Amino acid sequence: MLDAETLSVTLGRKPILKGIDLEAKAGTLTCIVGPNGSGKTTLLRALTGEVASSGRLRLDGQDLRSLKPEALALRRAVLPQSVPLAFPFTVLEIVRLGLTGVPGADARSLPAQALHRVGLGGYEGRLFQELSGGEQQRVHLARVLLQVWQPVVHGIPRWLFLDEPVAALDIGHQLQVMRIARDFAEAGGGVIAVMHDLNLTAMVADQVWLMTAGRIAARGTPAEVFTDATLAAAYGCAIRVSTPPSDGTPFILPQAAA
Repeated sequence: MLDAETLSVTLGRKPILKGIDLEAKAGTLTCIVGPNGSGKTTLLRALTGEVASSGRLRLDGQDLRSLKPEALALRRAVLPQSVPLAFPFTVLEIVRLGLTGVPGADARSLPAQALHRVGLGGYEGRLFQELSGGEQQRVHLARVLLQVWQPVVHGIPRWLFLDEPVAALDIGHQLQVMRIARDFAEAGGGVIAVMHDLNLTAMVADQVWLMTAGRIAARGTPAEVFTDATLAAAYGCAIRVSTPPSDGTPFILPQAAA
């Protein structure tokens, strides 16, 4: 389990996160949603230990801040919104950066498996800079997947943190990436993803944290969080949540403001 109490982040003199209490369980996919500037990425970076924070922060009962970088790298992998590269690397060279504590035989075979998993089989020799934005995003996803290739090791779950993982992708690849995230959770790992697409979130999430102004305004299942009133208050516009009769998955349609 990942849990935090009174988690706060101040950048400069500006408070970004304001005393957040939360918990996420391994084996589930948690999506963080909310309007621009609500603190979603900052929360993700605080949970991964990338930004300084106050309050209690524990990973599977252990103080996350006490973990050394190499130990933390074995427990969780992070896909940021963008990863700028200044030098010409091949796809294989980038993916191999995710080989953390992988035995020799697996180190030779797993990069190709990771690329195949994200739909980029055969891209090993391509230059990263020559790829489309969506392809580059999936190369980095292959890298972080390789870092935590086994969702559970010796009974200890590993974690994927994804910051807008489908932002540059077409609908087919969006579904592919979220299937990867679901598979990781269903295999016993934990996944926390920052998302903007509410409908896609409703399809895949076990738990949703809706953020506004540095706080979690609502939490629960998509059906519990995605209501007309809750979303309208968070996003500042009229929103209609409908439920198709087939399986009860909610879908969200913006309505013209009155």
